[in-house]
Amino acid sequence: MLKKLQISVVLFIVLFSLDQYIKLIFVDGYYLKGECISLVLAYNKGVAFSMFAFLSENLKFIQIGIMLSGIIYLLLNKDVFADYYIPVSLLLAGGVSNIYDRFIHEGVVDYVYWHCGFDFAIFNLADVLIDISIVMILWISYQNDKKEKLKNK
Repeated sequence: MLKKLQISVVLFIVLFSLDQYIKLIFVDGYYLKGECISLVLAYNKGVAFSMFAFLSENLKFIQIGIMLSGIIYLLLNKDVFADYYIPVSLLLAGGVSNIYDRFIHEGVVDYVYWHCGFDFAIFNLADVLIDISIVMILWISYQNDKKEKLKNK
């Protein structure tokens, strides 16, 4: 368990730092316009697709509450952490990085804008980390269910 916790902490620090470094590049003025994908700075005051932007200043505190609830759950259920420590690390790195943005920049720093054929939401590495973590959690859960069903036969 200690080894998994160490891996989780290192992964969190590396991914959080990488995301913040990339965001700083865009905050400092970098941009690149492309035919399908542009790298441009945008501040998202809401969550996905700018939902809940009306919550403004309160949104970051709501997100901290949700994040702390998840951490408390993992502390109380160490076996869950043991199974999901990699996706948990990705989820926390992305979530904490985006919450950090809300305190420093008053909104999440987004920079990848897909506009080929249709306009898509602008996003960042933290968003991708969160999405990957969800897919990993679903996959691990599916695999565990399959193992459990085979064991019960």
